[in-house]
Amino acid sequence: MKTRMLPIDQLFSRFPRLVRDLSQKLGKDLELVIQGGETELDRMIIEELSDPLIHLIRNSADHGIESAEVRAENDKPSKGRITLTSFHEENHVVIRYSDDGKGIDGEKIKASALGKGIISEEQAARLTTQEAVHLIFEPGFSTASSVSEVSGRGVGMDIVRSQIGRLNGIIDIDTEVGVGTTFTIRLPLTLAIIKGLLVKVSGRVLILPMYNVAEIVRISPEDIQMIQGQQAILNHGRIVPFHRLCDRLNYPRTDRKSKTIPLVIVRSVDKIAAYSIDEIIGNQEVVIKTLGTYLGAMNHLSGATILGNGKVALILDASYLVSL
Repeated sequence: MKTRMLPIDQLFSRFPRLVRDLSQKLGKDLELVIQGGETELDRMIIEELSDPLIHLIRNSADHGIESAEVRAENDKPSKGRITLTSFHEENHVVIRYSDDGKGIDGEKIKASALGKGIISEEQAARLTTQEAVHLIFEPGFSTASSVSEVSGRGVGMDIVRSQIGRLNGIIDIDTEVGVGTTFTIRLPLTLAIIKGLLVKVSGRVLILPMYNVAEIVRISPEDIQMIQGQQAILNHGRIVPFHRLCDRLNYPRTDRKSKTIPLVIVRSVDKIAAYSIDEIIGNQEVVIKTLGTYLGAMNHLSGATILGNGKVALILDASYLVSL
């Protein structure tokens, strides 16, 4: 574990030069402030994080931070500031990326998404301003009127989100028009060791990563509804698709003895789904072992582990489960 961990400064130290180059290319006065470079993270995650952070920096420099003239009109310092902060929070590393630019206008995002056919007028009417801001993560979305050398070359924010999702991370946005934008990336400490929820399905022990488990609930069979031809449940006022995990994995169904159904609500990036299981065993830290190439494409599995009793338990891939 220790040999895999490296200070995130190994990644952050690449960015001052990038910001200097962008400052010269765009004719904007930019500064980069780095905090928490000593925070340690799995070296594989550090390597994979480089492209998403470079994309965020390019976007900020090109579209987010205004020119010195516009900043002066808005009583802002002429120098635009980009801040990169990292810190530990429980079993996660949080990377906070912020700029003091013009922020993201939710109404403009909504209008652009509507014009591109990404959302319908009915969906647009239901979206709040904060929800509209998250549309920048949709594939094919861009508000740039022209392609520049710095950004807008077909690599959108959807790529950033999918790369973070591949690392079992979550990205969120907090923005205020005229004040700036903050992206918060939450990542697991390591890809080698995870905290897993052990569940039993058709007599087999399976593991779900705990950072993908939004909630564990019990429901009665009457709580399962048919909505637009699909089974779903209501969870805190939100419609969540319902599936039987044994059916998804082509395992035989087992007779249920209790009147209630245990459910695990699985979350990956911004998607969510509820899966019924036979029994919840508990959670424990497990070491992920790769399955190897000879098994072929096993999209529903992210690996396996050896339990304390010597048996092998398969680790399910949450992003695959919520995409079904």
